[in-house]
Amino acid sequence: MTEFSFNDYKPFSDGELQVVVREKRPADPEKEYEPAYDFDMRLVEGNRLVGRMDLRISNTSYITMYAGHIGYGVFPDYRGHHYAARACNLIKPVALDHGLKILWITCNPDNVPSRRTCEILGCEFVEIVDLPEDTSMYRMGERQKCRYRWDL
Repeated sequence: MTEFSFNDYKPFSDGELQVVVREKRPADPEKEYEPAYDFDMRLVEGNRLVGRMDLRISNTSYITMYAGHIGYGVFPDYRGHHYAARACNLIKPVALDHGLKILWITCNPDNVPSRRTCEILGCEFVEIVDLPEDTSMYRMGERQKCRYRWDL
């Protein structure tokens, strides 16, 4: 297995929304964490933080089946502007730089805004899967995940 190395990125922007690397998280095998970039979503005007997202750089079965490559959350006061979808599009170069041509995004079946984000991105809905009982998500009360495939 080759050693993973993070790249340095300047902020990504569409003129209104900016996505900035907040942290580079190395793999942590004890916690079953894969290498990931954590991002802040900020409005260019006023530099206001509107949400956060992460990109996990791995193709393990846990990532592709349950956790997904991308996680995102937009703070309540800023929802309704498609910031999550816009941010996902802005960080595509990071995924491509690391050889990821297909990204999996997962969400709970009742998370309508997240499902809508996947539709806006043009992701393909693949299936709803049951979470294995030995996952942390299951232990936190989650039972299923929708799987969306995003071909970059």
